[in-house]
Amino acid sequence: MQSTLKTIQTISKIGKILSKIVFIFCIVGGCFCLVGLLSLALSSESFKIGGVTIHGLIEKSDKIGSIGTVYGAMAAGTVLCAGEAVLAKMAQRYFKNELAAGTPFTLAGAKEMLRLGICTICIPLGTMVVAHIIYGIIKHFFSDMADFSPGNIVSVGLGVMFIIMSLICRYGAEVMCEAAQKGEQYENIGV
Repeated sequence: MQSTLKTIQTISKIGKILSKIVFIFCIVGGCFCLVGLLSLALSSESFKIGGVTIHGLIEKSDKIGSIGTVYGAMAAGTVLCAGEAVLAKMAQRYFKNELAAGTPFTLAGAKEMLRLGICTICIPLGTMVVAHIIYGIIKHFFSDMADFSPGNIVSVGLGVMFIIMSLICRYGAEVMCEAAQKGEQYENIGV
């Protein structure tokens, strides 16, 4: 039984580290998207490389399509990275609290995992909707933009898994509490 708990704690340590790495990458990615968006808006015609502007390089590229597509992609990327950063921070906090408790079978931990599961479903869906809206607004100003296709960012399956695991952890916490109460009852009657 102790080896299983040790394995769970090792997985929690790995989860905490990976969550922190994802958080940092999302912050960096979101900042790069925001800086790129602002710098493109402020200096696309004034910044030249060998007599060619960034605006001209983008328009000549077959893979990018148009300057509007770049604006839309960077704006949507900023929103999506922000949402994933929030989610990664929540996961990091869950793993930190689980490691401090020493077991996933606590009522507080189960509640936090349930919240993480719901947010794992809702935050990506919400940021996807906001990203589509922003992309649509930008598309209103640039007629030759490519279609918005950020990929499969919505993680409903992972969120459902967290919700189910939270119920299992809650049940385990309730069983542990019940066993502890029975042990106290036996001690009180002298058995």
